Amino acid sequence: MSKEGSATGSACGRAPALSVEDKQALLRLARQTLHDYLSQGKLPPPTSDSPALLRSCATFVTLRKRGSAELRGCRGECPARRPLVESVINMVIAAATDDSRFPSVTLDEVSGLRIEISALSPIMLIEPEHVVVGQHGLLIIKGHSSGLLLPQVPVAFGWDRDQFLRGLCRKAQLPPDAWKFGDVRLYGFEAEAWGEEE
Repeated sequence: MSKEGSATGSACGRAPALSVEDKQALLRLARQTLHDYLSQGKLPPPTSDSPALLRSCATFVTLRKRGSAELRGCRGECPARRPLVESVINMVIAAATDDSRFPSVTLDEVSGLRIEISALSPIMLIEPEHVVVGQHGLLIIKGHSSGLLLPQVPVAFGWDRDQFLRGLCRKAQLPPDAWKFGDVRLYGFEAEAWGEEE
């Protein structure tokens, strides 16, 4: 793996600093978006009074069944392509309708879903030995194959660093030791994650 421009464990960019009000506003927006899109095919305008929500930021939106950790859909984009508020609108719809692992969410299901949002820092090349479980999310790219895991994934599975790297390779449909290959690019990032109360 190339070391040019690589980051140490503490040098990855920080996730955006969002206030409690910003986070709650995004959760409300995500839920309203789901309801309006599934009931009327409409999208809310991607506007906000908060400058923090208008900054470009990559995001992931995860849908889980209330009262359990059961996944119902998860989609995201990385790197950042649009303002945070617009990214959340697009990714909550993608999580509900465009996760190939699940059938599309129906309007009747929306009230029984819990929404989680992850706002990502800019990605930076990182050396495998600098990966810190619980702090870093990872993106691996080899040719046309890629895979991404959020920082909370290895924590949820109790993985150590090597297990995290192997799991990332599996996500990208690569051999489990592909992270050792010279033509692989490994990126690290941090994320701030929050969700609705049960």
